[in-house]
Amino acid sequence: MARKPKQTLAETTDKHLLYQASVQSPEFELDFIDTTFKLLRNRRAHSMREDFCGTALASCDWVRRHRDNTAVGVDLDAEVLEWGDLNNAARLSAGQRKRLALREEDVMSCGETGFDVIQAFNFSYWVFQSRKELLRYFKGVHRSLADDGVLFLDAFGGYAAHKTSIEKRKLDGFRYEWEQASYNPVTGEMQCYIHFAFPDRSRMDKAFSYCWRLYGAQEVRDILSDAGFSSTQMYLQCFDAETDEPTDDYECTDECEDHACWLGYIVAMK
Repeated sequence: MARKPKQTLAETTDKHLLYQASVQSPEFELDFIDTTFKLLRNRRAHSMREDFCGTALASCDWVRRHRDNTAVGVDLDAEVLEWGDLNNAARLSAGQRKRLALREEDVMSCGETGFDVIQAFNFSYWVFQSRKELLRYFKGVHRSLADDGVLFLDAFGGYAAHKTSIEKRKLDGFRYEWEQASYNPVTGEMQCYIHFAFPDRSRMDKAFSYCWRLYGAQEVRDILSDAGFSSTQMYLQCFDAETDEPTDDYECTDECEDHACWLGYIVAMK
């Protein structure tokens, strides 16, 4: 009897675990939300909606942070929501789980209001490729926030963002690859993929696929203003003066050197 071929790491590894390990930084991002909201509003934020939540890792961490914290995770993908429920939400205590709601819903049609914070990270809002669509989304967010609510977005840019490229990063037990496969300089449309490579030379190609419009930071801020937000702030990742390498610090500024790539947060106040 022929021996069954051994399965590769690519065949046996869960892509959602790889994504969480390589892309998401919920502790850092929620620290940023906590600190910035308190600085802006002189109180703590407790209710959060996580748009395009995926596995709802951030929402689960949010309800762990404080006994008064509540979170609603919204995503259209039923499969990834179910994964998040079974693998992330299931690890919460009974009390924490009661303060979390996962909803298979379009972020354009969320009706609940009164949120202290709404976050749309990992550039997910770039899925709206027309200004009209993005404005409609931001108007809906504005309605959903409390009177002193705050929207948190992330963004990236720099001249490297406008061309095809592959970024590779070694992590524990695998390699993460971010590919900007195509970019249309007329429309701003870009096609991106996440691939994973393993020590046994197996690969998980196109584990995640994104078709986005590369929006400029000021363009997004202008649309937020049109949607009714009273003001916006830009928090840019700092660079080491000697090595010119990015650090883990962010500063509130409207000035940025012409780096190949920059990362930042856009904070919009209702």
